[in-house]
Amino acid sequence: MKLVNVTNSYKQLVNKQLENTDAYFVKVYSAGNTTVVYSEAAQHAEILVVNKKRAVRKTEINEILTYFLKRIPKEKYDRDQISIIELKDVIEISIPTTSSLVEN
Repeated sequence: MKLVNVTNSYKQLVNKQLENTDAYFVKVYSAGNTTVVYSEAAQHAEILVVNKKRAVRKTEINEILTYFLKRIPKEKYDRDQISIIELKDVIEISIPTTSSLVEN
């Protein structure tokens, strides 16, 4: 699965996320019919996976999670604390972090 950064096509969504949540970083990616919104806040990272054409496969969820965990230093999260909520056409992955993702 290749994720393509399409953040520039979602300026309004990104601005709303930054204005209305505690996120300080938001990126939008596309993999065909699957859209992925990745956001970081001081104490967590969130990944939203949407595919309105079909159910998101477990392998896709694992690939996406692996892709974004590479962005976060391993000492900042506990893999056992990651929660995944699966709905019909939306997957939400929440990654609590032990300390701020922003380096001072």
